[in-house]
Amino acid sequence: MFQNNPLLVQLKKKLHIKTPRVEGIVKNTERGFGFLEVDMQKSYFIPPKNMKKVMHGDRILAKLKIEKEREIVEPEKLIEPFLRRFVGKVEVKENKLFIIPDYPLLKDYIICSPNKKCIDNFKSGDWAVANLIKHKLKGDPIFYAELINKITEKNNFMIPWLVTLSRHNLENKQPSLKDNDIFFQKDHRVDLTDLDFITIDNKNTKDIDDALFINQDNNGNFCLTIAIADPTSYIMTGSRLDIIASKRMFTNYLPGFNIPMLPRSLSEDLCSLNPNQKRPVLACTAIIFQDGSISKNSKFFLGWIKSKAQLSYDNVSDWIEKKGTWKPQNKSIEKQILLLHDLCLLRIKWRKLNAILFQDNLEYRFDLSEKGEVLNILVEKRRIAHKIIEESMIIANVSGAQLLSKNLGFGIYNIHTGFDMINAEHVASFLSNYQLSFKAKDIMTLKGFCRLRYVLNILSNTYINNRIRRFQSFADFSLTPGPHFALGFDVYATWTSPIRKYSDMINHRLLKSIIQKKEAIKPNEEIKLKIIEQRRRNRIAERDISDWLYVLFLQRKENRDSVFNAEIIDISRSGIRGRLIENGACVFIPGIFLHPIREELIFNPDKGIVLINGSIHYQVSDVISVKLYDIRLENRNIIAKPNF
Repeated sequence: MFQNNPLLVQLKKKLHIKTPRVEGIVKNTERGFGFLEVDMQKSYFIPPKNMKKVMHGDRILAKLKIEKEREIVEPEKLIEPFLRRFVGKVEVKENKLFIIPDYPLLKDYIICSPNKKCIDNFKSGDWAVANLIKHKLKGDPIFYAELINKITEKNNFMIPWLVTLSRHNLENKQPSLKDNDIFFQKDHRVDLTDLDFITIDNKNTKDIDDALFINQDNNGNFCLTIAIADPTSYIMTGSRLDIIASKRMFTNYLPGFNIPMLPRSLSEDLCSLNPNQKRPVLACTAIIFQDGSISKNSKFFLGWIKSKAQLSYDNVSDWIEKKGTWKPQNKSIEKQILLLHDLCLLRIKWRKLNAILFQDNLEYRFDLSEKGEVLNILVEKRRIAHKIIEESMIIANVSGAQLLSKNLGFGIYNIHTGFDMINAEHVASFLSNYQLSFKAKDIMTLKGFCRLRYVLNILSNTYINNRIRRFQSFADFSLTPGPHFALGFDVYATWTSPIRKYSDMINHRLLKSIIQKKEAIKPNEEIKLKIIEQRRRNRIAERDISDWLYVLFLQRKENRDSVFNAEIIDISRSGIRGRLIENGACVFIPGIFLHPIREELIFNPDKGIVLINGSIHYQVSDVISVKLYDIRLENRNIIAKPNF
């Protein structure tokens, strides 16, 4: 009789209002209790009994209560579950299936069963994709998941790759090729097959997309022709292969292997600029003056080339640096290398004064066996041959961006805006502490930004450089022309990797429309957002696989007992993140290993410093000696401690 009583309803509403509610993200701990993180500064304790209703990462609404003079929260409403589609490891117990999500701090068994469309049989140790369909905070008695499909069986050496790609919903195979997929467009092309084009890549590269030919006129100006593989001559706009490429967006380069955007018969054969094979290209001939500047009248055209030599970075670098025994196969190839080297040095000199130079950061490469075992981790540096290709591609991309801007005013442009007003003010204030005078409004211009980088390069202070980069914006894509501050150019658009990047295929078609005087179709905002999202997912997948391989490699006894040098790359509220210089692995050093008395230890993430008793003991960019303390395969974490 009281069920629909309006007075009772009002009373319930009043009681509900009097009980304070808070919204936040659940953070689990290994000891059963958790916290509801409301913001960066405020969190509330969740007792173990209440944690049984939620999962780490859930966004919830909770009642705020006082128990034993302590603020606690009681989960009340699920706003957004952390788990929806997820990957995990299957276990069979008493003829029942369970799945353990492959996420840190989610180690509870979730009962599960295959959904109606799943035809796979599951055994303990198998990896699977699942959907969470029941949640305790929704009123369900248990957490429950449906298995969508099996990823791989136990003990497959490809587990790190297959599981990670499934987690991020990325392809793990090349696209299929059907009989009617390829149609060659017979456009007018300039025959350049007699010229001594060469390619320079890693020794194992199969998808070769750029070739170079260079000569010098009587005035000392360089004439560089950059020939780029032309997959758009085989792939029609809107065709099946074009749609596949537009979904993949990139060739996904992962440790040990790659997953191509296009079928390998295209990317590594028909379109690849393999030696002594006639190939269609989109080409650009650019004049580079004696002062290193690029003529604004670069010529774009369609052509045929036949590469005369497939060279490797290491061999070319060794020969230029007078190392090793390798030498060019003939005088013509030798001449090409020498002229390209001269052009590279000229452009580096020009960019030093007028744009921005790249930093020679270390790169790391996993040396894997045929069964995916990490044999070693190799440290690689950018050598002179890398810089030759780098400078040549910059010339091509600057020229392409100028042509697109002048004739169309749209395309897929690479942009970087430097600093916004607030961050520019922070930068100017920060630099004043080091007697460096810069005005915020000046460093927000391309010229002022380049001057700032020039001064910082001379100063060569890694701590200052690190702090300044934290204030910079991220690189982005734009459909309209815009500056790229981080490169130092007023406009930049890539078109030099069309068999690896769909955005470059788009720019190819736009450049062709200018050459052939045809109508150009402007790319839409949706395409741009897809490019950005796919690039993000690919990079996260690469990082996740690398973290997995680092753990497997460092777990070995000979590595666990080693002492490493670690560069501090970040300071958090609870410790230090470092990168091992010897192999590139990221490690975490908890505060307890830095100083035993927590009250005397202050972490300042904004300034990138750690203070002990008021004095700076660690800062970002410092190199410290560390030993590995704990290596956790289940969450791919590596814990280290200082080697005092």
